[in-house]
Amino acid sequence: MNLLQSVRDKAAKAGKRIVLAEGEEERSVRAAREIADAKIAKITLIASEAVLKSKYSDVSLKGIDVFDPNREALGKYIDVLYNLRKDKGVDHDEAARLVKDPLYLAALMVQCGDADGMVAGAINSTGNVLRPALQIIKTSPGISTVSSCFIMIMPKGKSGDGEVLVFGDCAVVPNPSATQLAAIAVSTAASAKSIAGLTPRVAMLSFSTKGSAKHELVDKVVEATRIAKQLAPELAIDGELQADAALVESVGKLKSPDSAVAGAANVLIFPDLQSGNIGYKLVQRLAGAEAIGPICQGLNKPVNDLSRGCSVEDIVNVTAMTVPQAI
Repeated sequence: MNLLQSVRDKAAKAGKRIVLAEGEEERSVRAAREIADAKIAKITLIASEAVLKSKYSDVSLKGIDVFDPNREALGKYIDVLYNLRKDKGVDHDEAARLVKDPLYLAALMVQCGDADGMVAGAINSTGNVLRPALQIIKTSPGISTVSSCFIMIMPKGKSGDGEVLVFGDCAVVPNPSATQLAAIAVSTAASAKSIAGLTPRVAMLSFSTKGSAKHELVDKVVEATRIAKQLAPELAIDGELQADAALVESVGKLKSPDSAVAGAANVLIFPDLQSGNIGYKLVQRLAGAEAIGPICQGLNKPVNDLSRGCSVEDIVNVTAMTVPQAI
């Protein structure tokens, strides 16, 4: 069984509710129908039911909850937002205005337990999706940085199902400090375990392997590796490693013979967003890998951001990936 089918099956057994904040956007509506039909998750669309019936008369809403912020009672959510943000100058009137924003409303539904996770980003930027999540849901204990990962499903080879790798961070933090990079490593390892079912072997990537080059950029990766080992001493994590030393057994043995990760890494941590974003797109486009994500990580409850170029199938897959984060 391939990873996506395995994740979908696991999600279907969990019975979690996911809110799609952009509930009047066509791809989200059609994805909601597919998700409901496949029983991947219970779905709430933030939308006007009248608008949905008018614009998408060919899409049945059977089994899909529709929450219309212009018709439903919002008092509970207004109070929660006010109490969370009053120290930041948000009064009741401002809270009432923000709650009408579907991104804020979805985050509040997750925070209040009315949904188990949230998916958005088909028509909103990453910043707009994550801002209410950071203000309302906040980060996980011990993690100060929200980041992202991509589940990379490599093409099938002679051995059957393709290899699964997890890349981080490829979408959120442009130039992480050593402390942030360490948090990204720990969060990505957790995502690899919970979503992909991997036993994580984490490589902190650089253009240097174990001191083969000297530079302040290398120093950051070395320091991040040290901090990550302190944060999660149970993790198999090593660095700094070049990509070939991380992935190719013969090169790993040659360049870092005492490493438990070199030559066998399945979680790759890129030193900055430029290298991460370029890296996953190269593997996707040139190697033909399927890239699932970005999967957001580091938040107290799951919120996932879509690419604005996403397909209906992308929304279905990201929703399925959100469920294991909520279990």
